[in-house]
Amino acid sequence: MAEMQNPNTDGDSTVLCGANSYEQFSGLPESIKQELQIMCVMYTEDIGGIILLEFMPDGRLQFKVEAEENDYLFDEIGSALKIKQYQAEKRELLESLELYYKVKVLGIPADELLDDEQMERYQED
Repeated sequence: MAEMQNPNTDGDSTVLCGANSYEQFSGLPESIKQELQIMCVMYTEDIGGIILLEFMPDGRLQFKVEAEENDYLFDEIGSALKIKQYQAEKRELLESLELYYKVKVLGIPADELLDDEQMERYQED
């Protein structure tokens, strides 16, 4: 897996995707990659600035937003609202991505992360 170099990060996270760039996670289905890309592009069209989805060292997925100082069209309040909207509407997708990252990248056994009911559901899929 190629790691994207981003001069605007502190080095403690791994970028999943962004509206101005996209890191390939080869194990993800194309439909998921496209959904993430569409979500990021729609964000930047509605709000402005740059949005990144980053995995933190513990596997949590975090939205990171940046805007240039002179970007007067960037909507800071709209940004917070849009992220909350995505977190609600895309909750299952975002939780699945966190699980994927924790299991595939961090090497945490799935049975440590899921209860019995969740394990059965993922084994059926």
